[in-house]
Amino acid sequence: MVDFIQTTIDGLSIGSAYSLIALGFTLVFGVMRRINLSYGPSIMLGAFAGTWIFVTLDAQPWLVAAVTVAGTVAVGVYVERVCFWAIRRDAAIASMVSSFVIWMQLEEVATILLPGRTYPFPELFRTGGVEIGPYFFRMEYVTTLTVAILVLVMLRLLLFKTRFGLALRAVSENPAAAAYMGIRPGRVIFRAFVLASLIGGIAGYLLLAADQQVTPYFGLWATFKGLIAMMLGGMGSIPGAVVGGLILGVIESQTQWYLGNAYKDLSSYLVLFMVLVLRPGGLLGQGIAEREAQAFRRI
Repeated sequence: MVDFIQTTIDGLSIGSAYSLIALGFTLVFGVMRRINLSYGPSIMLGAFAGTWIFVTLDAQPWLVAAVTVAGTVAVGVYVERVCFWAIRRDAAIASMVSSFVIWMQLEEVATILLPGRTYPFPELFRTGGVEIGPYFFRMEYVTTLTVAILVLVMLRLLLFKTRFGLALRAVSENPAAAAYMGIRPGRVIFRAFVLASLIGGIAGYLLLAADQQVTPYFGLWATFKGLIAMMLGGMGSIPGAVVGGLILGVIESQTQWYLGNAYKDLSSYLVLFMVLVLRPGGLLGQGIAEREAQAFRRI
């Protein structure tokens, strides 16, 4: 039982980072009903900017964190301008394909600028962690879980207590109606992209600070983990993104402990398949899927 609880604690801590990545996917999908496939590579390129100043300038961790987040936001703005702003809103397939092309472009840029493939990333804490009874808590994971909770609370307040949140929800429901009410959908979407990139940069830094290394494959890894967590919790549901990320982290940790690392990813795919078969809208997104289906039938 001690091993089970310890593995669950580790899974929740890692899953909190998955939740942050899934929140970025959810913000973009909830507003535009499009999937940004280059979201993970955007985080990866921001992390490469951070590790570059760490390797070349021996920068402090706080500066690496700032550069990582700023780099992710800058790349996110580039993706939004090229893939989503420049392509009509009704051309969802074209924008998704173009984001895949940008994904390949960002990975090539990363491998050209840093051809060594694997580079060190500064650790967040020099102390390993704390022990409470028979359980061990890594400080990096505790920090990630705390940051995830703070981001969720702040995002909730932003969406339901501010004018920008009201505009964001209006554009998500009906962009044309929102435009008639004086809201500029293009500006709202741009700010949503910046916010999603900001959250992604924070998640990327926390994950890599725990691993203490970064590779060009991080973009692919982050994209898969974020999409799986979002679909588990429910596409378009912010609480669902958090729940999906935590569940994914626990499933992977338990599978790795009891079955080995080779079955870790397989278990997450199997659970995702079962959830989508039983609840196509995800664990907390079924209501959103049913509401959209009813609206489509009315049209």
